[in-house]
Amino acid sequence: MSTVTKERPDTTTDQSTDDDAPKFFHYVKKNKIAESAVMGTHVVALCGEVFPVTKSAKPGSPVCPECKKIYDGLRPGD
Repeated sequence: MSTVTKERPDTTTDQSTDDDAPKFFHYVKKNKIAESAVMGTHVVALCGEVFPVTKSAKPGSPVCPECKKIYDGLRPGD
């Protein structure tokens, strides 16, 4: 019996920059933000990214393009 090893290219989900600021801010459910910030639990963004909330977005901050696309397609109140 033999095994075959498949090599996968290096991938990363790290979206931070050198100054510890996220590359993008994601859209998440509002009621989960405070819980994540206080308890350290993970949130799931509209794009599927899973992470703990560690930073607060300021006006003009870069937004994840996939989250924005999904958010813009939602009906008001969803």
